[in-house]
Amino acid sequence: MKYFSINKEDWDRTLEQLMSSYLIFATVKNEFGIDYEELTAETIADISYNIPKPATPLKNFFLPVKENVTSDRDYIRKRIIIGVPNCDIEALKLLDEIYFDNDFPDIFYREKRENTVIISSDCFGIQEHCHCTSYGVKPWSESGADLAVVKKEGKIILRVISSRGNEFLSQLSLVNPLNDNKTVAEIEQEQLNTENLLKEKNSALPDYKSTGRLVNGAAEAVWKKYSSTCVSCGACTTICPTCTCFLLIDKEGFEKVKQLDACQYPGFARVAGGEDPLGELHRRFRNRYMCKYVWKPVKFSSIACTGCGRCIEACIGKINKNELFMELAG
Repeated sequence: MKYFSINKEDWDRTLEQLMSSYLIFATVKNEFGIDYEELTAETIADISYNIPKPATPLKNFFLPVKENVTSDRDYIRKRIIIGVPNCDIEALKLLDEIYFDNDFPDIFYREKRENTVIISSDCFGIQEHCHCTSYGVKPWSESGADLAVVKKEGKIILRVISSRGNEFLSQLSLVNPLNDNKTVAEIEQEQLNTENLLKEKNSALPDYKSTGRLVNGAAEAVWKKYSSTCVSCGACTTICPTCTCFLLIDKEGFEKVKQLDACQYPGFARVAGGEDPLGELHRRFRNRYMCKYVWKPVKFSSIACTGCGRCIEACIGKINKNELFMELAG
């Protein structure tokens, strides 16, 4: 992998200059945690580097909660997104498979993807519910993003991942190739330290394929038990980086609005005549796990759960899917 470096002060000035031609979003730490904010000259210094993870999934930049798909399109300004964890980068690979489909491509998704430079952030440390390595996802990016960023000793280290990232770097005059094997070795050691922490913490959690087999064979009693505190709020699906179900809502003037939907909502699967195969709470609850671990692996090569743990953190009913899986695994 090719590495480049720039002094932190020069990087901050470079970002300020780029604001004239890009919208720039970055992870910023506040009193509630870490999340994306649109940067201003005053907030560049507040960017959070290498600390997991933003509350908002990356998918929100490409699949807005609500979007009019028939009205005149405004000019899409180019964007830079800084600080994306690799769990979200891996999730984006599934979205690409879905929305770049040759037969049914989504032009709105494509437009946003083509106008966005994604700079991932290596995770140096873990949160309570992070479990990406259980599903074969590393806490640093080697594909999917355009660049990766590491903040180290007054410098910003950038790792080139894609041709778009390489082209983007070529436009930055103060960025230079990093010819320092010691620094690269230290970064790689930090990566491995985080990976080992995750593996140790989640050693009892089954892997992705094993989870699919367990979910598919689970008895109805298990779903009733774990769904007993579910309130059908849809937080788990809304916050998930790979859940993308949506409605097309007809409006006056033949307009159509695309709005994200959730399989946990009552009535999600209701059809004409009132029939609803997911009318019972425990069936809706089971449906989400079947979709992620059983059905999507049949159709797509990318995984449908990347171990970010956001669904556990967002659940009002305090449902921990990892506890469910470990119970199934015995």
